[in-house]
Amino acid sequence: MMEGCEYAISNAEAFAEKLSRELQVLDGANIQSIMASEKQVNILMKLLDEALKEVDQIELKLSSYEEMLQSVKEQMDQISESNHLIHLSNTNNVKLLSEIEFLVNHMDLAKGHIKALQEGDLASSRGIEACTNAADALLQCMNVALRPGHDLLLAVKQQQQRFSDLRELFARRLASHLNNVFVQQGHDQSSTLAQHSVELTLPNHHPFHRDLLRYAKLMEWLKSTDYGKYEGLTKNYMDYLSRLYEREIKDFFEVAKIKMTGTTKESKKFATLPRKESAVKQETESLHGSSGKLTGSTSSLNKLSVQSSGNRRSQSSSLLDMGNMSASDLDVADRTKFDKIFEQVLSELEPLCLAEQDFISKFFKLQQHQSMPGTMAEAEDLDGGTLSRQHNCGTPLPVSSEKDMIRQMMIKIFRCIEPELNNLIALGDKIDSFNSLYMLVKMSHHVWTAQNVDPASFLSTTLGNVLVTVKRNFDKCISNQIRQMEEVKISKKSKVGILPFVAEFEEFAGLAESIFKNAERRGDLDKAYTKLIRGVFVNVEKVANESQKTPRDVVMMENFHHIFATLSRLKISCLEAEKKEAKQKYTDHLQSYVIYSLGQPLEKLNHFFEGVEARVAQGIREEEVSYQLAFNKQELRKVIKEYPGKEVKKGLDNLYKKVDKHLCEEENLLQVVWHSMQDEFIRQYKHFEGLIARCYPGSGVTMEFTIQDILDYCSSIAQSH
Repeated sequence: MMEGCEYAISNAEAFAEKLSRELQVLDGANIQSIMASEKQVNILMKLLDEALKEVDQIELKLSSYEEMLQSVKEQMDQISESNHLIHLSNTNNVKLLSEIEFLVNHMDLAKGHIKALQEGDLASSRGIEACTNAADALLQCMNVALRPGHDLLLAVKQQQQRFSDLRELFARRLASHLNNVFVQQGHDQSSTLAQHSVELTLPNHHPFHRDLLRYAKLMEWLKSTDYGKYEGLTKNYMDYLSRLYEREIKDFFEVAKIKMTGTTKESKKFATLPRKESAVKQETESLHGSSGKLTGSTSSLNKLSVQSSGNRRSQSSSLLDMGNMSASDLDVADRTKFDKIFEQVLSELEPLCLAEQDFISKFFKLQQHQSMPGTMAEAEDLDGGTLSRQHNCGTPLPVSSEKDMIRQMMIKIFRCIEPELNNLIALGDKIDSFNSLYMLVKMSHHVWTAQNVDPASFLSTTLGNVLVTVKRNFDKCISNQIRQMEEVKISKKSKVGILPFVAEFEEFAGLAESIFKNAERRGDLDKAYTKLIRGVFVNVEKVANESQKTPRDVVMMENFHHIFATLSRLKISCLEAEKKEAKQKYTDHLQSYVIYSLGQPLEKLNHFFEGVEARVAQGIREEEVSYQLAFNKQELRKVIKEYPGKEVKKGLDNLYKKVDKHLCEEENLLQVVWHSMQDEFIRQYKHFEGLIARCYPGSGVTMEFTIQDILDYCSSIAQSH
């Protein structure tokens, strides 16, 4: 349009006017067109009215439909809500049934179990089995893990209370019955004491243990459900059994003491008398040893005949005679008897302790759990109080381990063993100090055996303590021997001979070697040997220096010969050096004695040739000695004539008699010494002849007797005596 009006820009008014004219033309055309279409408009309006009527009808139908649908919706909502409630109710019913079934299944105790708990027979095997099953069922019901909320239910509370009442009732019945069994056991065992009182045997508790072990499961139940009553039963068992064992063990030890001391037949009746009337009791009451315990081997003892102590020899000079019976008073049979009795004591006690410990472990169910919190420091009152003064409210006793509790129970039950065994050890040591050797070997072996099984057990601990006592007695025996060596006094009027402590050392060593053969404590014996042999050596020399009647060399020679012979025979490896030293001392003093003694029979001849040797030592030539006035041929012949064969034989005979007086018979060294003197005399004879040949050559001077004459003289003298 702009393009058609080129002047539009330059003449805007003209352009606007043109546009206005054209618009008016168009409006007029439109009005005409509208007026021409009025008929169609009327038709259209009519149609619109009809359409509106149809719409109203449709709306009415829709409203009716909506009302109908609204009713259906309400009904469907009601049905849906009803279905949800039914499902919820069903779910709750299922859960409720499950809970009820759980409670019924786990908290319902059969009538038979209830009857067994209330009145079941605890004396018969069948009744015990029924009660055990009922107790287990009750424990399961009481220990059931309840779900949240169960404990709020009245029925559950009532059932739990019923279970508690049943538990309390049965626990009382069980504890009362077992207490009666413990008491009855004491009466039954007492009836057997008279039978065992004259024999070295202990009553057998196996039948009692066998009967009680039927209640082991019930004891385990009691331990887990009512620890207070379990603890009370434990205390009562220890009280009853400690008194029973005390009677049995004391009577047993009295019999052992009687057999050890060798009583008469009259004394054997003592075992059945009250202990206060016992003479042996009075004798041994004051013997107290340190704390000790025991074990034993399984060897048996042959029945020992009763022997009288009146037939024993005495030796007042014995090394060990210290106001008690001397070791030398007992022969081999006596010591063998003691060894067998001591072994029998241990053999009876060991199985008794082991059986009781095994029973305690099984019956009181103490072997199941190895550790529990707490300590055992205050868990035991050995004066007869409660097992624990601080833990009596039904809770488990705090102990470092249940093995400790077993050991504490054993200590309480067998508390009489320690003083009785120590008294027996003291009595054995009083009878004969050498008995400590037997006891050391026996106890060492049993300690070694017990510690290999369980180093911390009651037996191991007990044996270790007893071994300390026995070792102390052994050391005391050694110290007493050394002290007696130092205190020995010899007679001034009789020859010394073999000193008492030398003979005692031989006896000790011979006995010790037979006892300690293959023993575990060989080291203790070797240390004792070393102490003893040094004491023997020192005191032999001391006595020899103090001897007046017997020459020092004879005392040294005889005693060291005896020591050397003893060590050679016994072959004691740790004393090899001392054996060589004893031989050297014997040899040296034999030679010294021979030389000293031989200087006397040819005294003038000895002095003459000593002078000749002195001149030669001063520088005078041997062939010129004969020109000396005091040592010329005439002086030599004069001296030689003083010793004719007859005179020499007489001198040798006197020498033999003197040597015989010096030497003791038991060592039998006379011929040895005499032969050594013969050899030494011949050596001197040859020496004299050599000096004559060198210093008096061609003089024709000779001794008035020959070497053959000397041999004949010595042989004749020896045979004549």
